[in-house]
Formats: sequence, C-alpha cells, structure tokens
Amino acid sequence: MNLAGLIVVLSGVMYASPIIKPLLLAVFVTIVFAQPLAWLVRKKVPQGLAILIVMLGGVLVFFGIGQVISTSFSKFSNDASKYAARLSEIASSLVQWLSGLGMDLSSEKIKGMLGAEKILGVTTNMAGEIGSLMGNMAIVVFIVVFILLELNSFAVKTIALVDTPAVSLQHLSRIGNSIRHYLAIKTYISLMTGFLIWIGLLFIGVDYAILWALIAFLLNFIPNIGSFIAMVPAFLFALVQLGLGSAAWTLVVFISVNTIAGSVVEPRVMGKGLGLSTLVVFISLIFWGFLLGTVGMFLSVPLTMTAKIMLEQRENTKWIAILLGTQKEAEVIIERRKYTEADKFADVEDELNEYEGRD
Repeated sequence: MNLAGLIVVLSGVMYASPIIKPLLLAVFVTIVFAQPLAWLVRKKVPQGLAILIVMLGGVLVFFGIGQVISTSFSKFSNDASKYAARLSEIASSLVQWLSGLGMDLSSEKIKGMLGAEKILGVTTNMAGEIGSLMGNMAIVVFIVVFILLELNSFAVKTIALVDTPAVSLQHLSRIGNSIRHYLAIKTYISLMTGFLIWIGLLFIGVDYAILWALIAFLLNFIPNIGSFIAMVPAFLFALVQLGLGSAAWTLVVFISVNTIAGSVVEPRVMGKGLGLSTLVVFISLIFWGFLLGTVGMFLSVPLTMTAKIMLEQRENTKWIAILLGTQKEAEVIIERRKYTEADKFADVEDELNEYEGRD
C-alpha cells in the first residue's frame, strides 16, 4: 500500500510539474535570498526596501546571463553559413579517409550525418533547455517576492501548528543552512570553472568563448554529468572552426578544469560535504530529472538533502536516511550504538553489584 501510494504521489508530481517547478525554483531562490535580506534588515534597512534591493540584484544577474546568451547566439546564427561550409569540407575529408581504409560510404550520407543543422543543433538544443529553465522567471520572481514578504510569519505558523516548535524550527533551519551551503559552494566552483574555461578557449582561439564558458558555468550545477555535457558543443565547434588539433586542446582544457574543480577544490571547500553518497547523488540526478526534467536535474542534490533531513526525524524512516547518507555517517552511528550498549551494560552491572551488596 505504501509503494502504491508513493507511485500515485510521484505520478501526480509529474502531471503537475508545470506548477511544481516554478514553486520549487521560488523556494530555493528564497532560501538563497533570505541570507542577504536578513543582513540588510539587521543593518536597519526597511524590509520592503531590502526585498527590493535583493530582488533587483537577482534580476540583474539573470538578465545579464540571458543577454550574453542571446547576443552570442545572434552572432552565431549570422555566421552559420561559414561553419556549414567548413562542415562540408570535414565531411569530404572523412569520406576520403574512410575510402582509403576500404570503407565505401556515400559522401551524401556522411555529409548528412555531419550536417550543420545536426552538429550545431547540439548547442541550440542545450541553450533551449537553459532558456526554458529561465523562461518562468517572471512567475518565480513574483512568488519569491510574496514568500519574502511573509517570511517572518512562517516561524509563527510553525509554532502554532506543531507541539514541539523548537525542534521543527531547528530542522527547518538545518535544511535552509544545508541548501545555502551547497548552493554557495557550487556557485563558487561553477564561477571558477567557467572563468578558467573562458581563459583556456580564448588562448586556443575558439570563437564565442564566453558562450561556452557560460554554458559550462550553468551546467556545472548538474552533478556528475553537467560539466561533460557542456564539453560536447564546445568540442564540436572547435572541430568545425579550427580543426582536430584545437578540438583536442579544447577537450584537454575542459577535462583538466573539471578534474581540478570537481576532484580537488570542491571536496576541500565543501567541508562537511553533502551528507549523501556518490551513488545516491547520481541516482537522485536520474530520479529528479525523470520527475521534473531540467529543473529536477539542477535541484537534484538540494531536493535529496531535504528529503534525507526529513527522513532522519522519524524512527520508521531513519533507515532510508542512513542508506542515502555516506559511509562515514554510518560508521558514526555504529560507534554511538556501541557506546550506548556499553553504557546500558554498565548500568545493569552497577545495579547487580548494588543488589548483591544489599543481599
């Protein structure tokens, strides 16, 4: 029955995803904006003015990203014929090379496989996904504003709703702090990744380096696979524009930067970590991506972190939280259990000694 109920709920989430996705985005944006808003309020800035300042800052950031994407793609479309001609040359060279290996393939078939509309379409489709993600920003902005206006009332309502408000507020605070910690560190790592890729592509001479760097910055928020997805259009474009050698150097830049950022810098800066195993992070990416599309992929880690913290609060669901967590967390639980059992044994032994003494 529980499994059937879960399937019904998940089906409802998928069906209502056009409503749920803007709400989720608004909630997570609010969690991020709550920190600077609280700082401004502590500096004696009126709440209404503080909300206006925070929202204007956020809107300017999104507007700047959208402006860079739209400008780059406008120039990209104007130069499409030049790149299409270059693609035809590459296709002809590939046909000749395959013929030298004894593989008789149609030139038209190869050109069709390497057509400009297909290879360049990789970037277009990717940008379209990012654009659709930002397309609901107007709705999200209004939801965020109303949530921020009523932010102070949530604590009062929580106290009125539950019997143990202090514990509930502590859990909500933990969820907010965990999400802010993750998003802040991920933003820092993504900015560093995009900047280094931009410098590397400029050095190689790849056109629209700022566009590929921006795509790398945005897709780096998708765990595990986002950075590698961002590498595909940049590599294909470098192949079309500059040839195989420069395309190979483009791969070297992406792989080097992502390895340093993901394997060296991020684990050190993340500190206490996500509290999630690597396998769970990857599975959550698939699960939330299937459920909510691109938005789910971007928010997969914060959503799973939230679910894990909530599952930890109930004894009958704590085992799920342990499975979602890391090996180190499981080892800590085992150690605590040993100490608890040792303390219980010591208490029983003291009682027996006391009884024997009386006897």
